[in-house]
Amino acid sequence: MEWSEGGRPVKVLVTGATGFTGGHLAQYLAGRGDEVRALVRPKSRARFDASPLPAKGVSAIDGDLIDAASLRAAVDGVEVVYHIAATYREAGQPDSAYRAINVDGTRNLLEAAKAAGVRRVVHCSTGGVHGHIVNPPANEDAPFNPGDVYQETKLAAEKLAREFGNSSGLDVVVARPIGIYGPGDTRFLRMFRGLARGRFPMIGSGQAFYHLTYIDDLIEGFRLCGTVPAAKGRAYMLAGPRYTTLEQLVHLVAKELNVAPPRVHLPVWPFWTAGLLCEMICVPLRIEPPIYRRRVDFYTKSRAFDTTRARKELGYSPKVDLEEGIKLTADWYRTEGLL
Repeated sequence: MEWSEGGRPVKVLVTGATGFTGGHLAQYLAGRGDEVRALVRPKSRARFDASPLPAKGVSAIDGDLIDAASLRAAVDGVEVVYHIAATYREAGQPDSAYRAINVDGTRNLLEAAKAAGVRRVVHCSTGGVHGHIVNPPANEDAPFNPGDVYQETKLAAEKLAREFGNSSGLDVVVARPIGIYGPGDTRFLRMFRGLARGRFPMIGSGQAFYHLTYIDDLIEGFRLCGTVPAAKGRAYMLAGPRYTTLEQLVHLVAKELNVAPPRVHLPVWPFWTAGLLCEMICVPLRIEPPIYRRRVDFYTKSRAFDTTRARKELGYSPKVDLEEGIKLTADWYRTEGLL
């Protein structure tokens, strides 16, 4: 049973709607008939206006997570808040910037939501709060082990949200998305392009696990987090139908691109050392390092998750398997001239 099952439009606020995930979620909810409002920073207004969102019926309201006063108008009359916005990894960005947006901004939004009588806040965390999965697959109760400042502040924000809900009575649900991909996103473009050009290095054994989630499945998972009453106070892994080894994933992408997968496996330590040196030199200068340790972690740290709780409690049922999702993503890259 869902709150919106009767067909009545729900008034929602989506933060991060000018980004990939938030934008897809806002469009999806509007397409289902919800009254969708997007929190848009003034410097992002031009991007919002140029996006498909206005034509889909999504309205913009000016505001900023770090400006608590601006959030009062944003949540006025809203029933469900989907908090997707966060500051992601960016070279040269000080740790304080991650805390200001990911943690303090979340606190500001929660306080505004509570004061406005919002029915539920869906807080977007990340599966990255668990770090390397030693005993895959991991469920929601697996140990936390964040590996960088982004994951550390996302974990702090998640804990804050859950504690705020427990102490204030605000209905908070935490979603931990895993390996988001799909048309419109370029996070995996480096892999696709590298394989297409025969320049993708396979570092390490390739036996670390990797788990991808197609964007359409993810945003349906978010909607369920926002509408299933029994989800109150719970946390959910939102992941695709299956995980693979990194080597298997690379082979699937290579097959879609009709190229040979890399056959040579390179040792990890030279790349990790080079990443450390590049970070030491480039980050203080606010230059994007040509290689950094997090990119090497992609090859060595396992990401594999168990979605049993979301399936049983939410009715979450991801539909897009890897072959289909990879094809759809590759087709979009080709259409955009990116491959």
